Amino acid sequence: MSSDGILPRSFYERDTLCVAKDLLGKGLKLADYFGVINEVEAYVGQDDPACHAARGYTPRTAVMFGTAGFSYVYLVYGMYHCLNIVTEREGFPAAVLIRGIDLYKPTVISLDGPGKLCKKLNITKKNNQIDLTQSHDFCVYNSTIQPEYMATPRIGIKVGTDKLWRFKSI
Repeated sequence: MSSDGILPRSFYERDTLCVAKDLLGKGLKLADYFGVINEVEAYVGQDDPACHAARGYTPRTAVMFGTAGFSYVYLVYGMYHCLNIVTEREGFPAAVLIRGIDLYKPTVISLDGPGKLCKKLNITKKNNQIDLTQSHDFCVYNSTIQPEYMATPRIGIKVGTDKLWRFKSI
């Protein structure tokens, strides 16, 4: 961990499933917003049919093949943005989708669903490819909170539904 509490790159350079579980309870900061991550999903490499990189390297997925700890923001259904954090080693496309947070600043509200979260925090493609290990304005903070969680199938996908790679704090 860095001296200022921001998660270092080494946190993200690990197995995606471990990173996903360990992100639960961590603090997400963007500008004046601060909340605690309570729901995530893992997307792991080209062998994961639900992973955007399953069909290979494209301009859209380039960030997933890059350095761990960078944001990957994309638009789904032409209307909802989704925030992911790139994991593992360069060249291996993997990321964790942030599905929900408990927002504490500037207001207290539970944001369930990646589209709702991004809308409330004003996360758009302008937030794509930001190094979350170097930015004090958009980052993830360490926490001593290690919540219990449940593992379930990922939501809103049609392939890879057999994998219990959605993790939600309980």
